[in-house]
Amino acid sequence: MTELLRLSGRVSDLADGLTVRRVLPSAARRAVGPFVFFDHFGPVTLQAGTDSDVGGHPHIGLATVSYLFEGSLVHRDSLGTVQTITPGAINWMTAGRGIVHSERVTDAQRGTSRRLHGLQLWVALPPARETCEPAFQHVPAADLPTLEQNDGILIRVLVGAAFGVRSPVLTASSTLYLDLQLTANSEWTLPPLAAEMALYSPEHSLHVNGQAMAAQEMAVLPTHSGATLRAGPRGARLVVIGGAPLAQPVRMWWNFVASDRERIAEAARRWADGGFATIPGETDRIAAPPWRG
Repeated sequence: MTELLRLSGRVSDLADGLTVRRVLPSAARRAVGPFVFFDHFGPVTLQAGTDSDVGGHPHIGLATVSYLFEGSLVHRDSLGTVQTITPGAINWMTAGRGIVHSERVTDAQRGTSRRLHGLQLWVALPPARETCEPAFQHVPAADLPTLEQNDGILIRVLVGAAFGVRSPVLTASSTLYLDLQLTANSEWTLPPLAAEMALYSPEHSLHVNGQAMAAQEMAVLPTHSGATLRAGPRGARLVVIGGAPLAQPVRMWWNFVASDRERIAEAARRWADGGFATIPGETDRIAAPPWRG
């Protein structure tokens, strides 16, 4: 039996009572397919006075992928997009040569106690697309294909193609993102749907290839391999990420991703000098750490 690569990530405080677990990148694994960043925040009930707004900040060379299990957020960006993010929807923002965005509490929830739970992932763009025009896609939960297999197992295809259906999200490379729900004590075989795949359950322990996996622990599968999953008495909800390996290694600094170090240096200078487009109606901006590249 091949031992699984396990990534537990590191936890930091994002706001009062709100923590984030960063699983990718890690020293043991920098990427899974094109996914170079994996943050899990919540589940948490935030108090009425908690400031969880994330003000304006820039990105280059990547696509951000936002997915909520509970709660809501408002996304605004320098393209003029204003989009409420709700559970089950996919929000895919292509940064390309550069974009600025913020994520804030909705007006309806501001000043109230509220639940929040979700994932924020980054996908590295292929080298030829790193400086493409920025863009934003929102796909409502109802427009993402959902399949039911034996024993009531549910599969939502968030990004990519699987089991004969395809997500409407447009990607720049081979990318897979699934949301699986396993019934209590069920066993199910995940086929090798992509060259590289990893599993993560935000709240439930389960067995992967006979090996016990704790909640909030990522299991990276061997290349071109599937897995046998067995849920416990509470069932299990988990996500699968993966895709084709990166065409070449990428560099990451702060919110920037690029295959060329000089692109990151240029973006750092541009943000410091106010050279990025601004978000209409917003003036606050998050300062970058000192560039020491």
